[in-house]
Amino acid sequence: MRAFALTLTITAGLGLAACSNDPRLMNLKSGQDGPDEFAILPTKPLSMPPDLALLPTPTPGGGNITDPTPFGDAVGALGGNPARLANNGVGAADGGLVSYASRYGVQPNIRGELAQADVEWRSDHSRKLLERLAQTSVYMRAYRPMTLDSDAELLRWRRAGAQTPSAPPPPADE
Repeated sequence: MRAFALTLTITAGLGLAACSNDPRLMNLKSGQDGPDEFAILPTKPLSMPPDLALLPTPTPGGGNITDPTPFGDAVGALGGNPARLANNGVGAADGGLVSYASRYGVQPNIRGELAQADVEWRSDHSRKLLERLAQTSVYMRAYRPMTLDSDAELLRWRRAGAQTPSAPPPPADE
């Protein structure tokens, strides 16, 4: 009777694991339910701006001058200009490129459509039963059909006569 109960429990557990329709391909859980210490960012110290007109208009969910800006701080620490991170639309230098790329029209909801197609792809190529039980990542296997073979592509361009200065030099037998 005990063996039957154990077999039934294992079968029920495997059946429930197989029924999961979770399209996630990677297992990135830490295995802990505690707080995420990386989600807490310290604010900048309070200071009086040189001109009170520099203060942003208070809006719900809006920014504040003491809000942390880790990306901007990193760019500034590396010698860059943090103001370049602001989304100011298409720059003047890139206007021609954007015009050329959109010469056949622009699909306004392309991000939503691609997100939906990706969810369907992940659902069709999700983890199998034993992969779910072992909590393995199948990301590389799922997206392998969409991967560019960089070596074959480099060889194709070289055979066509294109110069590839940033690629490793061709082997001596090529």
